[in-house]
Parts: sequence; C-alpha cells; structure tokens
Amino acid sequence: MTLNNFLIGLPTMLLCLIVQVAVAFWCIRYYVEHSSQVRAGRGFLTGMFPLIVATVAILAGTLVQIALWGFLFVWLGEFEQTYDAIYHSAVNFTSLGYGDIVMRRERRLLGPLEAANGVLMLGMSAATLMAIMQHMITTLRGDSRKIA
Repeated sequence: MTLNNFLIGLPTMLLCLIVQVAVAFWCIRYYVEHSSQVRAGRGFLTGMFPLIVATVAILAGTLVQIALWGFLFVWLGEFEQTYDAIYHSAVNFTSLGYGDIVMRRERRLLGPLEAANGVLMLGMSAATLMAIMQHMITTLRGDSRKIA
C-alpha cells in the first residue's frame, strides 16, 4: 500500500517539478528580455509590467500543478467530481490541511506527498520572484548611479 502510493506520487511530483522549472525558466527569461521597460523609467506600471506577467505565469503554473494532482485523484477513483478533487488537491498543495474531504485509507499517503511537493514548488516560486526582484533592484540601482 505505501509502496504503491510512492510509485504513484513520485512521478507526479517529478511532473510538477518539470512544470515548475519550465515556468520559472520562462519567467526569468521573460523578465530579463523585457527589463528594458524597467530601465526606461516610462512610469511605475510600465516598469512593473514584466514582474506582473511573471507573477501571473507562476500562479498559472501552480494551478496547473494543482490540477495535475486533482486529475490524478479522479483517475484513481478517489473523487467522482473534478471540482472536489481539485479542491482537495489545492488544500493539500498549499498545506492548508482543512481535512473536510479525505481520501480512502489506501490513498491517504498521497496527501502528505502532495503537501511536501507543494511546499517545495511554492518555495521555488518565491525564489523565482526573488531572483526577478534582485535583477530589478540591480537594474534600477545601476541606472540611478548613472544619473547621479
């Protein structure tokens, strides 16, 4: 029973990691390619737009990962309704842990596996945004030194 859950959960975690890395890579690349808007100083929102786009992309990537787990739960027969499966997945992924909906005893170990996966992926999201913010600060600091 435990081994089966690991054999199901670990590939799902790997798939989430692939999604996370792809989204993080795209976000950083997008920001760096569009960071000239930050340097141009054409207004606060114009400079922030690449960061906003990256943040929305990270949120979308997180929702994709939550949906992957939710669809896995439906495929395993844990939930009949996709909404319930995705809700349960979101509660696990964010480590919120309401506990109002639980899986059968045979599959409950997937919940903590998803929670561990979610904590790691949300940490990577925060790191991605931090890297973008550091680039933004470095870019703005460099411009202010040129002006002064």
